[in-house]
Amino acid sequence: MLKFVSYDIVFQEIPDEVTLAVNISGCPNGCPGCHSPYLQQDGGRPLTCEALESLLEEYRGAITCLCFMGGDGAPGEVASLAGWLREYDPQIRRAWYSGRSRLAEGVNPGLFDYLKLGPYKAECGGLRSRTTNQRFYRICADGEEIRLEDQTARFWLTEKS
Repeated sequence: MLKFVSYDIVFQEIPDEVTLAVNISGCPNGCPGCHSPYLQQDGGRPLTCEALESLLEEYRGAITCLCFMGGDGAPGEVASLAGWLREYDPQIRRAWYSGRSRLAEGVNPGLFDYLKLGPYKAECGGLRSRTTNQRFYRICADGEEIRLEDQTARFWLTEKS
């Protein structure tokens, strides 16, 4: 069962979106240098459709996107919640920050509008680094075809003269 320990409205995780980021516990990845090691523990409240509905109602009109931050221990459950959210409120975009190098087998990328994939590697840096191993994708659907458009460069800091 997915559990979440906290949530916050953020502006930098998903470009051009006001995002409700839901921090999911039980991360199995154990990335050295993880910025949120507390999410490796199993704690928090169950992340259910009812819990999401409550959060969405609380922030109705204030957010444009909901991002699942983690959930790699139960990717099918994250996908199921994203599918529920698409039906519940099709105006809210769906994102998933996963520490996996690839989308979990059996998870339909079309359930999401955005995906961040890749474990954190300190020597490569996070999404803001030009040497990052992590990738941020916008999901593009053209009929039955779904493609992942790499948007990682949108996070890179530019050098000031």
